Amino acid sequence: MTAGKSAAAETITAALAVGATLEPVTCRIDRADLVRYAGASGDFNPIHWSERTARAVGLPTVLAHGMLLMALAGRAVGRWTDAPLTSFDMRFVRPGFVPDDEVGLPIEIRGRVSERDAGRVRIVLTVHAAAGATLARAAAEVDEMPGAERGFA
Repeated sequence: MTAGKSAAAETITAALAVGATLEPVTCRIDRADLVRYAGASGDFNPIHWSERTARAVGLPTVLAHGMLLMALAGRAVGRWTDAPLTSFDMRFVRPGFVPDDEVGLPIEIRGRVSERDAGRVRIVLTVHAAAGATLARAAAEVDEMPGAERGFA
């Protein structure tokens, strides 16, 4: 073990080598998820829950909240490492449409370690619909040497 690093930090370091492709995380979003997220976030825009409104504005069906996609991507980072998330940016590429069926919108979140510097690890992510379309691209930064290991009490 390197001086100043805990066993947990050593494990995180080993798993997050530059260029490492992280195990994809899959989940699905259904209409009930959209209603729950609307309640939690306060975003009751009807394009997220009303088929009639979505079609009236030219959409084929309702779409997932962008921030819900971002939250799921952030959760994926938490599955890959327990290091604290210090930075997270996302760019939405296309809407994630959620059909009113038993399948909903299956998504896959992929990650790759792009760089490491002074105890920080940068992970680039993509959020894909099951059909393969990219819905969002993101970059997350985690701190593999939290608090006390950096000399903070």
